Formats: sequence, structure tokens, C-alpha cells
Amino acid sequence: MKYDVLVAGGGTAGSAAAYMAAKLGMKTILIEKISFLGGSITSSLVVPAMKTSENAINTEFFDALYKKLESIGGAITYSDGNRGWFNPELVKIALDDLLTSAGVEIIFEHEVDKIDKELSSYIVTIQSDNISFQGNKNLSLPIETRYIIDATGDAKICEKLNCEFLENKNKYQPINLRFIMSGVDSNKFAKWIMEYDKNRDVTTSCTIDGKVYCSTAYTWDSNVEWALKPLFSKGIEDGVITVEDSNYFQLFSLAGAPDSIAFNCPRILDANISRTEAYISGRKSVLRLSKFCKKYLKGFENAYISSIASSLGVRVSKRVKCKYIYTQEDLKSGKKFKNPVVISNYPIDIHSDKKDSSTLERVYQEYQLPVESLIADDRLFVVGRCISADFEAQAALRIIPSCFSMGEGVAKYIKNL
Repeated sequence: MKYDVLVAGGGTAGSAAAYMAAKLGMKTILIEKISFLGGSITSSLVVPAMKTSENAINTEFFDALYKKLESIGGAITYSDGNRGWFNPELVKIALDDLLTSAGVEIIFEHEVDKIDKELSSYIVTIQSDNISFQGNKNLSLPIETRYIIDATGDAKICEKLNCEFLENKNKYQPINLRFIMSGVDSNKFAKWIMEYDKNRDVTTSCTIDGKVYCSTAYTWDSNVEWALKPLFSKGIEDGVITVEDSNYFQLFSLAGAPDSIAFNCPRILDANISRTEAYISGRKSVLRLSKFCKKYLKGFENAYISSIASSLGVRVSKRVKCKYIYTQEDLKSGKKFKNPVVISNYPIDIHSDKKDSSTLERVYQEYQLPVESLIADDRLFVVGRCISADFEAQAALRIIPSCFSMGEGVAKYIKNL
């Protein structure tokens, strides 16, 4: 089994990389450890994708995904021009179709097990935890590939190949566990919240194809006069939620399902707990927050939890040391590069586990990420949150549109080698 490109991980960056590699005529295989693609969008329910620069590059994959989702009722363009309002369940279907139509060979429920580096290729074996798997017997055979793209999110391939990593210096961003509530009277909620909160930097609403969509937010920080603060204070006083539950709260209507609301919370503050403890703690917080919504937010009276993310939302993890280490100085200065893979203006967005300590530092010009920050070795690339960037720069580059561009940009770079 010989391939030009093997992509490990079918999340945002990995899906884009595999799609573009196949579209450019390279024989491509994608290995995904779970049963569907999309990563943060699907398993972590990270929607909508944040809006970025109008001059973004490497957007063919984003355009194709939006077009496919729009055709099946799974995407809208919000009133601010953001096309990233997706429906997570329909993203699974759209990605299957996009990648298989492009010619990508997808292997679900498998992970890369061993990698041997040869002179001009890698020899890869994969494995599945599903001992009853009765699929293609050839999966037990070694896979030979010229190039590998590590899109695992945790740099698992780079780890296996003993790559060098950047020093962490104990910098951290809280993880979260998102959820969705359905059965919401969206018309009632939108009308109420727009009257209750006049701050249009926080609370917005629009009508698309006769359906009402909206968004709002609250945090425990004091840098904004949050309209929802009295309700959160009342919820804490009544014992419905805890102080920790109130640290971060954000919601968005769900594309194609306006009676459903997606929540960017709870944010889990303890950096020292295990992932198991984080899931258990997060689900308890989800239940409390759902009760808070039903009790204090108009339109949520008959709402219910319809989905809890199957994966934690991870904002930062280990970062690989590639040919170029991208810095916040590069970002803030708008430094230009010969081979950019991303052009963005998204701010440096650092969440904190402490009050009044989060950072949302806006940038006043576009910045470029060079492909060299994705090159771990001559034939090994890394895309997604584990790229070669310092902590602050990574906090601006981790958003979904930038990950799409990284994946697409790397595939184009490989094609020209």
C-alpha cells in the first residue's frame, strides 16, 4: 500500500490537508481514531468558527465545506458576514462526502502504531482498539508514504519520531466541555435577550430564511458591564449554579436548527485534574447550567440537553519545534514571509482560570504564518494547535479557519516539492 501523503488525524486541519492533497492528484490516506471527521467542530462542538480576515488565503476547502453544508441545511452566514455557523452533525456527513469525492482513502477507528523512517519514505503500521473489526484485511499491512502530516492535535506522530518540542514554561489555557440545548423558543429568547442586553458587541440577533438566530455572552470578569450579571448572581445565590460555573458563558444558535442553542461552556478551571475528572466535572456543570437557563432565560422553559461534546475543547497543548518558531512579535508586526499558509487578523485570545486575567488583544494589521512553522522534517509536517509558535502567537492561530488554511497550505506546498 503506497501513498504520496498520509494524514494522521481527521480534525479541522487534517481534513483540509487530506482534501487538498487528493484534489491536487496525490494519492492520500487519512487515519482517524474515532468514527467521524471534523475534530473540534464535531466531537468538541466548537461552533461557530470564528470570523477572520477578508484577505484569508488557502480557503478552497472552507469554501467547499460551506457550499456542501449550505446545500443540506447545515450552514448559514450570520449578519456580521461570518460563514462559520455550522451544524456539527451535518458537518460529519459533509466531510465524508467531500473527502471521498476528492479521492481520499479514509480509515476510521484506527491510529498510527509504528513508523519507520526510510531514505525516501515512511513505513507506517496502524492499529485499532476494536478487536472485533472485520474490515479490510489489508489494514494489517504496512503503509508506505512519501510524506506524513501530523494533524493529531497532540503531536502524536512527531512524538513517535522523536521530534523536538518547544518549552512549555507552565503556560496554560483552560479546557471546556461544550453542550447543546434543544426545544428552545428561539423567537421568544431572541426578543427577550435583545431587549435585556443593549450591548451589540455582546448580544446580537438576525433572521435568515425566516428563522431567528442569536448570540450572547457573560464572564465573571469585570472588564465589561455584563447585562446577564444579575441573573448569574441570582443563580449563585439560589444554589442553582456555582461561582465556578459562572466563569465563562457564551451561546450561539445552531445553523439549520434554530430551536437548538450551542454553548461555549463550561470552562474547566483546574489545570491539574485528569481528563477523566474533567469530563465528570464538566458534565455536572453542564447539568447545572442547563437548569440555570431553564429558570432564568426566557424561551428556555421547555428546553433540554440534547448533546454533550464527546471530546474536551483543548485550546493549547505541546508545540513542535519546526524550521521556524513563529512569535507574537512576528504576529504584531505583521511580518511578511515568502511562503505564507495563513493570513489572519484574529486577536491573541488567551483564556485564564482567574478573574480579570484573560487576554483578548486585538491586532491592527493582518499577519502571516509561514509554512516553515509547519515543517518538522523534510517529509514530516504538523498542522493545527501543535504548530511551531510561541504560546501567545498560538493563541491567535488556533481557530478553525486558520487550521483549515494550514492544512490546505501544507498540501499545496508538498505538491510543489
